[in-house]
Amino acid sequence: MGKQLLLQALQGQTTERPPYLMFLGCYGGKLIGVPADEYLRSGELIAQGVGKAIRQYQPDGISVMFDLQVEAEALGCELRWSKEGSPVVVGHVLERKPLTALRLLDADAGRIPEILQAVRRLKAESHDAALYGLVTGPFTLALHLKGSSLLMAMYDEPEEVLELLTFCTQAAKTMARLYIEAGCDVIASVDPMTSQLSPRAFQQFVTPYATDLFAEIRRRGAFSSFFVCGHAQRNVEVMCQCRPDNVSVDENIPLDFVKEVSQRYGVSFGGNLQLTVMLLMGSEEAVRRHVRDTMTLGGSAGYILAPGCDLPWGVPDANLRAVAELVHEVAPRNRPSQSWDIAQDGILVNGQATGKMVVDVVTLASEASASSQYMLETVRDMVASFEETVLVREHRIQENEVADFMLEIIVKNVPMICIDGNIEFTHTIPSRAQLVQTIHERLQERPVS
Repeated sequence: MGKQLLLQALQGQTTERPPYLMFLGCYGGKLIGVPADEYLRSGELIAQGVGKAIRQYQPDGISVMFDLQVEAEALGCELRWSKEGSPVVVGHVLERKPLTALRLLDADAGRIPEILQAVRRLKAESHDAALYGLVTGPFTLALHLKGSSLLMAMYDEPEEVLELLTFCTQAAKTMARLYIEAGCDVIASVDPMTSQLSPRAFQQFVTPYATDLFAEIRRRGAFSSFFVCGHAQRNVEVMCQCRPDNVSVDENIPLDFVKEVSQRYGVSFGGNLQLTVMLLMGSEEAVRRHVRDTMTLGGSAGYILAPGCDLPWGVPDANLRAVAELVHEVAPRNRPSQSWDIAQDGILVNGQATGKMVVDVVTLASEASASSQYMLETVRDMVASFEETVLVREHRIQENEVADFMLEIIVKNVPMICIDGNIEFTHTIPSRAQLVQTIHERLQERPVS
């Protein structure tokens, strides 16, 4: 059921719960007690690590590898290896060779045979999890091959850069084909360096090549995902315009923003569990709250719960088990809407108890945060005409008493406005017309005493 659930979400369908995608890289080595530099070189070990992750954490989808240096190494780049992380490129092949001297990728290059061996073995084991084949996106691969001089060449020698991107797209197509033939269900183009580009530069140096790659994946009968980490919010729309089946992001981009843009283009979306603050450093309870928040925000259609990148080596096993337990036991979108009626010392006083409608502004602390300050001031000014019927309160999440309130309302971003216990506006200041209209509507909905 897990694999089918994920594939349904990839197609934008409504699912009974958000499917869980696990981006597994070197952490698979930790699971079987093998250092990353040994694990990432062996198809046998990769299959063991992925298999154990599937059994232990029950993801609906999982990456066979998460190593964006595979293609670069196979094309001649030098790597520096680590015992607890992915390797990094330290020697750029195009600094010593012309592009014409590079051989095209094939099934026998570098570590590719080992990776394909792992895919075939995992496929033969018939796990109920969709297998993701991750390819290095053309722009990031071009940077690996040429180094940082690529960024200047975009302005000084754009035709040379476009030629290199054509070569890198062919490499990505080859990797996609090999993954699909070996048995992968989904191909994700992971292109993190595109987050550094403006939308205009993205359309010139990324869009034609990414669109071509996703069309090729579709032609071969597999699903596709466009995965970009970092501060890429300005590029979510142009990512969707490349026509992948899915876009996936990390915690740098608000999930509700990704949801709105991707659904407008008929593209499913995934993300954006916090790797460091939550999965790596958070308590089990904090992780559960965060997962619940994220699942609720993602909603019911075309959403895939996933971390924002591959799992760091130090992530506690207990935190990953907490994710799995919550995913398989909670259906947050079926929860009844929350409302509070705490008349005395509680955090939120429902209007039914006070006789007034209560507008709660949840802040970091209005005197310490400009956005919180202006939201609180604006709300107070806007509702002045409702003085006899509306009560405005500030709740600071830095204060201990607000912790339980934050858990209950399941909200990720502040400042936020609730009206009579229902979330109305998050991390944005509404216009006067919006707030006044909402208050009027809520007053009309209240029962006549």
